[in-house]
Amino acid sequence: MKLISFLNQGVPSYGIVDGDEVLDLTPILGTQAPDLKTLIAKDLLGAAAEAAKTHQPTLKFSQLELLPVIPNPGQIFCIGLNYGEHVQETGHKVTEAPAIFLRLPESQVAHGQDILRPAESHRLDYEAEIAIVIGKGGRRIQEEDAWDHIAGYSCYNDGSVRDWQVATSQWTPGKNFYRTGGFGPWLVSSDEIAPGQVMHMQTILNGQVLQDTTTDKMIHSIPRQIAYISSFTPLSPGDVIVTGTPGGVGNKRSPQIFMKPGDICEIVVDAIGTLRNGIRDDA
Repeated sequence: MKLISFLNQGVPSYGIVDGDEVLDLTPILGTQAPDLKTLIAKDLLGAAAEAAKTHQPTLKFSQLELLPVIPNPGQIFCIGLNYGEHVQETGHKVTEAPAIFLRLPESQVAHGQDILRPAESHRLDYEAEIAIVIGKGGRRIQEEDAWDHIAGYSCYNDGSVRDWQVATSQWTPGKNFYRTGGFGPWLVSSDEIAPGQVMHMQTILNGQVLQDTTTDKMIHSIPRQIAYISSFTPLSPGDVIVTGTPGGVGNKRSPQIFMKPGDICEIVVDAIGTLRNGIRDDA
């Protein structure tokens, strides 16, 4: 099942994607689940699937203005330096614990929306990643139980303003410029992706493949990430974990490649789909 958040005539809603058609779930589930985060929190994915069997879609996917998959996440955790080639190209060392930073919801855009290159810097880099959305919350989740806490998977472009990222030892500013990260196009429910399934991930910028890897090359596995994060803070339904980028980032290429106005950046994951964003200057 593919689930999206979107605006329907300016009103936030969410639904199920079937080809180029969308079943709007808001009028079906009403106050029981006013948004996708609530649907997940109330464990109503099964009810959504049943609704798809008895209701016909009435909207066209191509005509909708999408929102980031979870527009209102409580927490967004990002895993840094989680692929060996990326660790090597950045000159860092593999650490026993995952490197973690946070993103703000305002730093995100949806599939089909433009990522904004800030006026403060033109060193706007791409990072292909897979995002997981927590379905069942918990504290001190064990690795062997972690797969049961995932609602689904999405594509993510962890757009990074590199000079602001490395200006100090803390990465927060360079990872949180307004509307620099892409999140979408949809959430593929966890029943469609097997626990530990190897996924193929690429960044394609203007038709050129710049990152290309598979998820079995992660240093810290998805269960390890969930267990580690939930050891220091409770995870809640709708929280997002962005699981790391491989080697090939533009900042470490020779010559360097940064995203610029007019570019089209695609994050492609075989089991999920394609997140596509244009690039333009922030006004």
